[in-house]
Amino acid sequence: MQKKDRYKALVEYFSENYPEAETELVYTNPYELLVSVILSAQCTDKRVNIVTQKLFPRFPTPESLAASTTDEVFDYIRSVSYPNNKAKHLVGMARILVNDFNSEVPNTIEDLQKMPGVGRKTANVIVSIIFNQPAMAVDTHVFRVSHRLGLVPKTAKTPLLVEKMLIKHIPKDKIAVAHHWLILHGRYICIARTPKCGECNLKPYCLAFEKQKFDTPHL
Repeated sequence: MQKKDRYKALVEYFSENYPEAETELVYTNPYELLVSVILSAQCTDKRVNIVTQKLFPRFPTPESLAASTTDEVFDYIRSVSYPNNKAKHLVGMARILVNDFNSEVPNTIEDLQKMPGVGRKTANVIVSIIFNQPAMAVDTHVFRVSHRLGLVPKTAKTPLLVEKMLIKHIPKDKIAVAHHWLILHGRYICIARTPKCGECNLKPYCLAFEKQKFDTPHL
C-alpha cells in the first residue's frame, strides 16, 4: 500500500468515527490551557487535570500567577513530573504574558515560544486548539503512531521532520483534529510496549502490523 493510500484511509476512518476528537485536558480559557499544556510535558493529562483543580482557583488569571513565587506554585504542582522546573516556567510564562502580551495568549508559534516552558510542541497545541490553525504538535504518541502506521519513513527521526511530513500529507482542514486522532490512538490503542492490534480498526492500513514490527526511531 502506498503512503497516500494510508493517509486517505486514516483521514476517512477517523473523520467518520471520531470527527469531534479533542484534548483531554480540562480548561475554560486560553490561559488555563497554556498552563495545562506546560504541565503536561512528560506527564499524563489525568494527573494534570487533578493538579489544576486546585491550581486554577488559586491562580485564576495570568496576573495572579505572575505575582506568585516558584515555591508557592511548586506546592500546588509537586505531583507532576519535574515540578521544580515547571514551577519556574509557569511563573516566568505568566510574567511575560502580563508584561509583553497584555495578559492575552498570543496566536503565533513564534510569540508563544518566547515564554519559558513553551517549546514548539506546546506552541503548536495552543495555536491548533485555541486558534484553530493547521498546526501539528508531535508528542511521543504522534511520533510513535506516525511511524508504525507508515505515515512517515524511518528517516524521520525528529519531531520536526514528522510534523512537516504530516502537515504535507493531511488535508489542511483536518490537521488540527488529526493531532488529537493520533494522540488518542497512541494513548489507548497503539500503546508503546504492547499495541492492542486486536482492537485496532486501522490494521488493514498499518505498516507495522503488516510487518509485525513495532520499533520506532528514538526521540
